Amino acid sequence: MTIHNSSAARRRVRSPQWNTPTIHVLAGAVLISFSGVWVKIADVSPVVSAFYRVFIGGIILLVAAAWHRELTWQGFRSLMNGAVCGLIFALDLFFWHRSIQYIGPGLSTILGNFQVFLITAIGVIFLGEKLRLRFASSIPLAMVGLFMIVGVRWDLLSMTYRAGIYYGLATAVAYTLYLITLRKFQSEQTGVSIFYVMTVVSFTTAAFLGMEILRSGDSFAIPSLKSAMSLAALGFFSQAIGWILITNALPRIRASFAGMVLLIQPALAFVWDVLFFNRPTTLINWMGVCLALAGIYLGMTKSSGKR
Repeated sequence: MTIHNSSAARRRVRSPQWNTPTIHVLAGAVLISFSGVWVKIADVSPVVSAFYRVFIGGIILLVAAAWHRELTWQGFRSLMNGAVCGLIFALDLFFWHRSIQYIGPGLSTILGNFQVFLITAIGVIFLGEKLRLRFASSIPLAMVGLFMIVGVRWDLLSMTYRAGIYYGLATAVAYTLYLITLRKFQSEQTGVSIFYVMTVVSFTTAAFLGMEILRSGDSFAIPSLKSAMSLAALGFFSQAIGWILITNALPRIRASFAGMVLLIQPALAFVWDVLFFNRPTTLINWMGVCLALAGIYLGMTKSSGKR
């Protein structure tokens, strides 16, 4: 009887369960999937929408950090590390929001998720991780999917569309660097939660984006109520609530299942692009989306080890 119960318990652990952490990750992914929609309809420049995203989200995170009594001085080194994270995240948002304007929220989000390949490549090259067949097959799969979405005739694409693809790929590079620096920044903090870390990152990111707005002669003005509501949703749901739901729940579910659930974010971002912005999409394009997401999933859930 004991053996039977033990086996049943193991089966329950191994099977994905739609428990509270999973629902939180799913809800967070759905909320963040609307990020590109809010950026697209905000009627402000890409850098201004990025600024309000982190500024409004930073206020929410500041309240959360204060609630946890974590607003304490962590030292100058901590502030500088946070500033480095903020600078790189500012570049990430700068590239991504421009990509959204040029090629839409769907494809730009898929391109940004190509960071999983760069993260793994860094692990293989610099950290001695083994190159698994699973990962090696994920890259060509994702690239074939990408070509099925954008087409193989690069010369037929407009200059704006090409720029959007370049910005999307630059987003993947910047986000890779951001994740690496964020992990280092977080590992050096003691006695504080991720709320404090992300509060510092959000406000330092806002500072860099604000300086770019001033440098370029752009305006902080919000032109309409629709713009204000879009920017508020971007900061509240994408930068704060969605991210909090995912971060708190991820350690409590299996990595492979978490990767599958998180793919809902780029998948839905593409669906919203088609539904809300009438993105012309053929059956070949949809097949490309599926292949690209499958490649991202394989890269995201690779099993790595030290040599």
